[in-house]
Amino acid sequence: MNSTKDLIMGAIRQNKPKDAHPYPQIPAFAKSKKPILDEFKENLVEAAGTWHNIHSREEAERLIHQLHPDAKVICSTTPEIKGNKDLSQITDPHELNDVDVGIIRARFGVSETGMVYITGKDMHITSLGFLSQHLIILLDPVKMVRDMYEAYSHVELESNHYSCFMLGPSATADIGAVMVRGAQGARSLSVFFM
Repeated sequence: MNSTKDLIMGAIRQNKPKDAHPYPQIPAFAKSKKPILDEFKENLVEAAGTWHNIHSREEAERLIHQLHPDAKVICSTTPEIKGNKDLSQITDPHELNDVDVGIIRARFGVSETGMVYITGKDMHITSLGFLSQHLIILLDPVKMVRDMYEAYSHVELESNHYSCFMLGPSATADIGAVMVRGAQGARSLSVFFM
């Protein structure tokens, strides 16, 4: 028995154009002259994120407690910083709805936007990146690309079932043109350069 997906994919394969068309060439766009890390930091701050240069695990843990003194549930996917909620015990993504601080290591940053690239493997359970009240993103400062054209060449779609570019805390200004942070996701996002 064929699934709907199989039927649709079969119809696409049968009706595929006979002449192959090459992908369009991506033009070489002018690049910023700013140092790449400085540009990332500026754009991250513009998107209401914060950044911190971190030199040790102990410094990171102290800063997390300074930034989020009332945090009771900390969940980390990184070996560098431990949380107090064990992801291996989670059987339902909704169980992460009590996370005060989620800690995830990003693959790389994009300087033109201040975004970070995270895969499902980095989050372990994707809801961690969206149900946490506050996000701490660990990022190696040398793992930086200039723009989205360069970023897409680093995205490994074949080896990741899920990935996303994340920029600052969630925000909306739909109602009364008043900016609200954390309307449908993390209320704050801090990048720790480690």
